[in-house]
Amino acid sequence: MLAEPHSGLGDHRLQPLLHDLISTVMAPTSALSGADGQIRPAGVQGLFHADTRALSQATLLVDGHEPEAIGYAPAGPGRSRFTSLARRLGDRMPDPTVRIDRVREIGPTGMSESVEITSTASMTVTATVSIELACDFAPISVVKSGGDTETSEPVRTGPGRLSWRSGRIRVVATGAGASIVDESRLVWQITLAPRSRVILFWDTLIEDPDAVVVAPPGELEWSVPGVTVADRRLTRMLDQALDDLASLRLTEADTPEDTFLGAGVPWFLTLFGRDSLWAASMMLPLGTDLAGGTLRTLARRQGVRIDPRTGEAPGKIMHELRRDEFVEPAHNVRLPAAYYGTIDATPLWISLLHDAWRWGLPEDEVAALVPNLEAALGWLRDHADPDGDGFIEYIDSSGRGLANQGWKDSGDSIRFQHGGTAEPPIALVEVQGYAYQAARQGASLLEAFGRPGAEEWREYAAALAERFRAKFWVDGPHGRFPALALDHDKRPVDALTSNIGHLLGTGLLSEEETAQVAALLASPAMAEGFGLRTMSAEEGGYSTLSYHCGSIWPHDTAIVIAGLAREGFGDQAAVLAEGLLAAAESFGYRLPELYAGDSRGSVIRPVPYPAACRPQAWSAAAAVTIAHAAVGFYPDVPGGRAVLRPLAGAPLGAVSVRGLRVGDAHVDVHVDYDGKATATGLPAGMSLS
Repeated sequence: MLAEPHSGLGDHRLQPLLHDLISTVMAPTSALSGADGQIRPAGVQGLFHADTRALSQATLLVDGHEPEAIGYAPAGPGRSRFTSLARRLGDRMPDPTVRIDRVREIGPTGMSESVEITSTASMTVTATVSIELACDFAPISVVKSGGDTETSEPVRTGPGRLSWRSGRIRVVATGAGASIVDESRLVWQITLAPRSRVILFWDTLIEDPDAVVVAPPGELEWSVPGVTVADRRLTRMLDQALDDLASLRLTEADTPEDTFLGAGVPWFLTLFGRDSLWAASMMLPLGTDLAGGTLRTLARRQGVRIDPRTGEAPGKIMHELRRDEFVEPAHNVRLPAAYYGTIDATPLWISLLHDAWRWGLPEDEVAALVPNLEAALGWLRDHADPDGDGFIEYIDSSGRGLANQGWKDSGDSIRFQHGGTAEPPIALVEVQGYAYQAARQGASLLEAFGRPGAEEWREYAAALAERFRAKFWVDGPHGRFPALALDHDKRPVDALTSNIGHLLGTGLLSEEETAQVAALLASPAMAEGFGLRTMSAEEGGYSTLSYHCGSIWPHDTAIVIAGLAREGFGDQAAVLAEGLLAAAESFGYRLPELYAGDSRGSVIRPVPYPAACRPQAWSAAAAVTIAHAAVGFYPDVPGGRAVLRPLAGAPLGAVSVRGLRVGDAHVDVHVDYDGKATATGLPAGMSLS
């Protein structure tokens, strides 16, 4: 979504920063706190549930003082441990003798904490321990825009119990054995004998009958692979990623059998067409159940009418789903609760259906979605090219939606080489690749399931490729490459960006063009940071901390790694993969949404982007993409064959991945130090080439 510019005015609202906060998540609930575990009444800190802040404060005090933090560590999906000291208590000596371990656990409908206070002092310790609470029921859009909020008054509803209510949402906080002081604090009196401990418990329950997204009831939709690799950074990154992905699972209340991934914490913990589709696609090597749930969820909300306010059109796949409108006054943005302002979700939906079919999504599930496939193709034909020039393009006709509707959706993301901003309607380079791929893949599905129109879509793809080659390729300081976009005058927007990497593997490029793109993506101007820069450092609009014009997005880098690997450019893919692994190590193996694009020669670790979400579904899924690219196993279940093309030149050394899911089979792939690959456990009747 949007990064907020600073006008320099004294009363300008600033988006709160996130980079130094700790997220503990079990969707649709999340807690954001300081690294000490304290939830303070400031910025974006709080306990959130389904787009609403349930608690705006939860601060721990011992004898009226905040403990001194010394450590934090994740403790699995939905759990965090914060360690601190109460140095005013205990023996008067250099070693601390009173330690506090605060273990936070988030569930789908609330938060619980245990506060373990341990004394190694030689004397008896007495203290007053309190949790100070507040609730403001602020909508996530108000928090994101830095708006003012008002604290709600609690009601005492029983011993050690406080309650807040706003409409049909109710928040209840309970402290086991606690008393209530000043109608806002849970209070315990404790006595610790020498070398003893006490554990205090309190929790928060959120009742929200109108939430549009809820937690799925079942087990994980994917397998957890066994990975053995010389470079242990990958296994650590993958372990953390799978924990994070498990905590981001969501479903709609009336269809609990269909799971998708919420995009990210805190701003986007809901259904996002593009993000949820990409994350499900990156998770295909671990199973097709997540893809199936994502496809069906979006199919149920597929557009059926023309509505300029919401961006809906027949056959179109939606962008995002919220409880209420999402309002950002600084950008004059007012997005409806169900918003369709995306140019790429529809072709990505088609491609996910095709790829899931190839990975073994059951044929009856694919067949049930063929009518939605036909509707999505109809949107490509009838609504995606409003001026009839043969390219897929967008413009926000409502005046209150997103100005840019590709994955780089900030208002200043589409820039010329000299730095100027392009005017809509915009035809993005990667979207033409998505459309080309979707047309060809849609044709394969139509043909396989006995539906008419396959040849029409192959002809559509061929004509699009011809037009693309004539209009998008430009010559410049970098040589010849595809432009970022065409603007409203059909001029090529000639900045060199990461967008062109999304063309790899779509089939839109020739072998020679693929080699040109691969070389540019691996050039220092693009790849000398911790991954792939969103824009070349040589462009006029480049900035290391620009949201989309110089920063590094792990999912963007992973998509390009996958394309390079599949096209046989292992050395270039290896450069980018090593950058992501180094970044993951720096961020404690939980990659954020994005980070700064500084050169690795100028900084020893990546600089955080201060408003980046973390965890983010497609950033986490990047770990699966790297592991999959390393072994290079590409199945075609309907065709009864698979290709084994490991990532040559990878920085990982020998690698084994056990438990790739292909239909109902569990496949193990091993790549030795010489790049020789073997696969075992193939489905019956599948041949390997």
